[in-house]
Parts: sequence; C-alpha cells; structure tokens
Amino acid sequence: MKKIILLSMLLTISYGASAQRKTQIVETTTQNVQENGMVLKRKVAIGRFSNETQYAKGIFYDKENDPMGKQALDILSAKLAASGKFLLLERSDLASLLEECQKGQSAVSTIGADFMIIGSITEYGRKDTGKSGVFSSQKTQTVEAAVSVRLVEVSTGLIIYSDEAKGSAELTTKTTMGVGGKAGFDATLSDKAISEAIGQLVENIINKCTNSAWKTYFLSYDTDAILIAGGQSQGIKEGMSFSIMTKGKQVKNPQTGIMITLPGKNVGSVKVVMTGGDTPETEYSFVEVTTTEEINANNMGNYIIQEEK
Repeated sequence: MKKIILLSMLLTISYGASAQRKTQIVETTTQNVQENGMVLKRKVAIGRFSNETQYAKGIFYDKENDPMGKQALDILSAKLAASGKFLLLERSDLASLLEECQKGQSAVSTIGADFMIIGSITEYGRKDTGKSGVFSSQKTQTVEAAVSVRLVEVSTGLIIYSDEAKGSAELTTKTTMGVGGKAGFDATLSDKAISEAIGQLVENIINKCTNSAWKTYFLSYDTDAILIAGGQSQGIKEGMSFSIMTKGKQVKNPQTGIMITLPGKNVGSVKVVMTGGDTPETEYSFVEVTTTEEINANNMGNYIIQEEK
C-alpha cells in the first residue's frame, strides 16, 4: 500500500513538472513572436560627439578631428545599431543643423531624421597606483570618463532627454621576485571607460525614441501616385497600414513660453502597396488611401502618417 501511494505521488510530481515546463515553453514562444514582430526603425542623426576636456589638447589640436570624440561617436553608433531599432545618419555640419532645428518642421527635410543626438566627453582622467613589498609589487592603471548626451526631437527642436553618466576601467599587473607582467599605459582602457559610460545612457535613449509612435509624411498626392517617405530599410512592408493624422493646433504655455502641439485628428488610413528607393534617405512607398474627409493635396505638410497603436 505504501508503495502504491509513493508511486502515485511520484507520478503526480512528474506530471506537474511536465505541465509546468510546457507552460513555460508556450509563454516563451509567445514572447518571441512579439519580439520578432513589426519593428519600424526611427532615423537618428548623430550631430557630433565632442571632447570638452583638456586631455590630449596640445598646440596642434584639431577640434574637427578629435580622436577621443570620434572614439565616443563610434561606440555610441555601434550600441544603437546593435539594438536593431534605428537607421543611423552621421551629421558633421552641427551649426547649420541646430539652426535648422530651431525652425521647426522644415528641419525634418534638411536633417532627414526623427531625432538628433549631441554628445560630449565632459570628464576624462587616468592614474597609476601601486604598492611594493619585499618580494612583490603591484601596479594598477585606472581610467575614468564622464559622457553627456542630449536627444533632440527634430520636428520641434526640443531637447526631450539629457543626462550624464560615468564609467571607469582598470588594469592590474603584479610581479613576484622580479617575475610577472609589466606594462605601459593600456590605451584600450579609454575605450572601456567611455563605453561603460555610454552604455548607461543607451537604454534611456532607445526608450525615449521609441515611446512615441513612428511617423512619416506624404511625398506626393495626385492622380498618378500617392507616396509616403520611408521604405524597406525602416521595416515598411507591403500590406502594412498607417493612420493619417492632421497636425494639432499649437498653443503657448504662458509660464514657460514653450509652444505645445495639441493632438491632431484622425482623418483616414493608408495601406502600403509597394516600396522603392535606393538608400534610406531616398526610399518611398506607394500607398492606397481611405479617408473620412478629403485630403488637401496643396497642403500635404499638414498631415502626418503615423503608426497605428
């Protein structure tokens, strides 16, 4: 009798564990389907990444070709590209871009991006520390860096995210009775310290860029063809549908003086028929339109094609 009860308990435990494993597999499959679903990539322009520290600034220093600034820009670009959510556009003519950005909507066509990132290395330092004993010695190289970024929404010119983060990296070498590793300054420590600082900011940048709905604009609206900006490289595919929204009214906040754009009105939808274009900057999509009111083809700038939420 005891054997029968024990066998029954084992079968129950085994069945319960099996059921639990099956449930976990179903949940994981559902999650993968969601993660591998439609991803509409935002266009992000990296305006510049400057070195605001005094490190490596000698008499022949060239601000336009600062190696540390380029190093930080490359690291940021790589981390954003690895997320698979962006088309990255490097922009070096920062002064003209910022000037256009203050003009509002016209900046979208000039910069060709939804967001622009401006970054700088605000702190950088390295030091050597060590200790010596009768039979052994130890040396530690340490690099510390601080990075600041600003994320600008191109269509409004507003800074929607600004933050600073710090990173550090170190390398220790030891010798005992004269035997062991000896090393001069390790230049890769700079990469690691800057990368750690940027890594702390990347997730917030991604979240800020993807919190709002993906959007684009009409390129052409006539009897020959109706085109919207964007194509395959941004994740647009045949059969996808998007909402047509009018631009909302702008009101001024008397306390801050900042113009606030109110929500627009949904006046219809578009369905992608075919995509075309050679580069991310020149891609377009042919669409079919269904509307609740007539579209004013002479004022296409008043409409936004927006991801359906």
